[in-house]
Amino acid sequence: MDAETLAFLQNVFELVRAGDTEQLAPLLAGGLPPNLRNHKGDSLLMLASYHGHRDLSELLLTHGADPELANDQAQTPLQGAAFKGDLNMVRLLLAHGAHVEGRAFEGGKTALTFAAMFGRTAIVEELLAHGADPRARDAEGTAPLDAARMMGAQETVAQLERVLAQDSTDPARLN
Repeated sequence: MDAETLAFLQNVFELVRAGDTEQLAPLLAGGLPPNLRNHKGDSLLMLASYHGHRDLSELLLTHGADPELANDQAQTPLQGAAFKGDLNMVRLLLAHGAHVEGRAFEGGKTALTFAAMFGRTAIVEELLAHGADPRARDAEGTAPLDAARMMGAQETVAQLERVLAQDSTDPARLN
C-alpha cells in the first residue's frame, strides 16, 4: 500500500473515532467500503459505536455496515455497546439486525453477559426484551448471572435472579 493510500485510511479511522459524520458521508456515498477494518480488525461501525457516535453508526448501517462483524478480540459492535453501557447504541444496532445472541465464536460471551458484568440494568432489560437467553453460557461455562456475581454487579444479579425465577414458573418457557 502506498503512503498516500495509507494516510487516507488513517484519516478515515480518525474521522470515525471523532464521529465526523459530515466528512464521512460523502466518502461512503462515493464508495468507501462500510466494512473497512483497521489493523486490529475494528470495523468503522465497531469504532463509531464503541465511541458512542450514534449518527455516524446509523449512517454506516444504512450504507451496509455489518453489525455482526467482529474484531480480532472476537467482539461485535453490540457487545462493545453493552460493555460501554450505551443503551441508545444497543437499540440502534438491534434495530439494524444485530443478533441479540451474536458472538464471534461458539462459546464467546454474549452482549447480555457484558451488560450483566458491568451492572448495565437498562441494557440487560433491553436485551432480554429482544430475546437474549439469560442461561447462555460461554466456553468456560459462565452464564450472565455468574458473570454479574463475579464482578459484584448486585443490581444485575438481582435483576437476572428475578428473570430466571419467573422463567422457571412460566409453563410456556418450560420444554
